[in-house]
Amino acid sequence: MAKNQSQRPGRDVRGGSGKRQEKIAPYRGGSARVERAWAKREGTGGGTGKKRASRDGGAPSRCQGGRDAGPRRDAGGSRADAIIGRRAVAEALAAGVPIKCAFVQNLAERDAALEALVKQLEAEGVDIERVPKGKLDALSENGNHQGIVLRARPFEYAELADVIAASGEGDALVVVLDHVTDQGNLGAIIRTAEVVGAAGVVIPGARAAGVGVGAYKTSAGAVMHLPIARVPNLARALEDLKKAEFWVAAATEHAEQDVWHAPLSGRLALVMGSEGEGISRLVREKCDFECRLPQRGVIESLNVAQATTVLCYEWLRRVTEAEE
Repeated sequence: MAKNQSQRPGRDVRGGSGKRQEKIAPYRGGSARVERAWAKREGTGGGTGKKRASRDGGAPSRCQGGRDAGPRRDAGGSRADAIIGRRAVAEALAAGVPIKCAFVQNLAERDAALEALVKQLEAEGVDIERVPKGKLDALSENGNHQGIVLRARPFEYAELADVIAASGEGDALVVVLDHVTDQGNLGAIIRTAEVVGAAGVVIPGARAAGVGVGAYKTSAGAVMHLPIARVPNLARALEDLKKAEFWVAAATEHAEQDVWHAPLSGRLALVMGSEGEGISRLVREKCDFECRLPQRGVIESLNVAQATTVLCYEWLRRVTEAEE
């Protein structure tokens, strides 16, 4: 559906990409690097691609060595790649989280439940390293590891060009997050974006939550089905989306018009702000228009994940009605 220019702010979108690409659903296109990442995910279930024997004092595994041995932290301060405890390990395996390696406690007596998890990990081709309890205590900080800690693989991000390619022609939604720091919120937003059929999600490369264990869980696996681009400069990314004929909407409580009267339809890049600061001044200046959610209650607002869900479904309602 072509954009209804009478409902849009006065921005001339001519001079954009000049051509459109076919919609890709489910997303498997984009750069060769991203295609390889998808092939690796689908072909190995998140493992290494071949089964490896458990290590017990043998050659060093990929779990070992220098600074890489410690779990990373995201912008929110949480461990981005550590999966701690038996229940968390079982949930990660069920969710398809790609696992790099596993630290398993050396026990004097066989633990059937623990060894069952080890067998599952081995079947996925994950490196297993047997370690003393002290090593796991250090990795888990509070010592509540139940004999096992996993390291997740780094997530394979898409390029912004991949998201634009996935948008095809006509109606499309891209969700842009301005420094959301909580992985739970990030995962919930990705889940909503995938469910409504968004072309992708765009996040900044610094001072923001990346796709880690928490995002895998709260997205319910949606991170595996949607291109997620990590960009160095959000303002520049918005300019690139405009060239691809997207209108850019800022969701902010300071907007004059509410969501019911804002032109949330067509090709839309929806910008959502961080949990504490909202949308930054520079990013807000790049937006074509702003909108807010009306409220009658007394609390300040919905959180960013809840607000994103409402706005995404309003976009879906508009484009669905236009197609009927």
